[in-house]
Amino acid sequence: MSQQPPVRSTGSPPARPDASMSLLTNVMEHSLDDGYAEASARRAAEGGGLPRTLRAKLGLAAGLVLAALVVTVGAANARIAAPVVAKEREELINRIDAETSDADALERSVDKLRDDVGERQRKALKTQGGDQGELVALLAGATEVEGPGVKLVVDDAKGTEQGGDGPREDSGFNDTGRVRDRDMQRVVNGLWESGAEAVAINGQRLTALSAIRAAGDAILVDNRPLVPPYTVLAVGDGKKLSTAFQDSADGQYLHALQENFGIRSSISTEGTVRLPAAPSLIVRTAEPNTTGAGTGSGQDTADTGKGTS
Repeated sequence: MSQQPPVRSTGSPPARPDASMSLLTNVMEHSLDDGYAEASARRAAEGGGLPRTLRAKLGLAAGLVLAALVVTVGAANARIAAPVVAKEREELINRIDAETSDADALERSVDKLRDDVGERQRKALKTQGGDQGELVALLAGATEVEGPGVKLVVDDAKGTEQGGDGPREDSGFNDTGRVRDRDMQRVVNGLWESGAEAVAINGQRLTALSAIRAAGDAILVDNRPLVPPYTVLAVGDGKKLSTAFQDSADGQYLHALQENFGIRSSISTEGTVRLPAAPSLIVRTAEPNTTGAGTGSGQDTADTGKGTS
């Protein structure tokens, strides 16, 4: 039996000459790290350019520069316009001062004319009043008055406050103990009825045409505000005037205010009281109108327009 020749095994491929330099070969073939490669590819896909954070910082810096530029331009414009504004303001102040001076001069002129008219009216009352000239001047408040009389002081109750809503409020008053205009009206009318020849409240002379009114919680006498305590001076026979007033219905009314609401009042007889003249006069005169023949007017009186006390 013949023997087959032995089969020779196939040998391994010959080794590469650079097999011992595999590390250097890997470095040469892959010189860029995979992460860096991915980042580079991503930037290339986004269009390249600077990183996002850097772009944000640059945008913020550009905005700040623009804002600073706007502020600088505004400040420059304001500095340029400042002299013009200051000049206009100064001119306006000068105009106001000039107009104020003119108004003050006109007011002084009006006061002077008012005083002159009042003096002429007082002289007219004395000279044109005939036998009753002094009485007319007295009733009109045209002259100062001095003589015996009474002093009546009326004041709010202690610890009173503004406003209120009680029994007096329902009838036009309040129950807080404050003196009201209607109270002073009754007091003054009671003094006139008791025989007073002249009356003044807190130095404000009253005449037949004087008005006592209220403005909120304030009492006005001829549109002049008064504050408590209210000092009422009346010229007349002191003892008789005091007794007559306290016994009158108005005196009893004042006493009731004191008893029920705590309003304080006191009356005393004075040997001498002095009342000033009224600050302004309203003078009118009237004369009978005799109807002429054939006129047929049927009027008995005519207003001369000169004005009455």
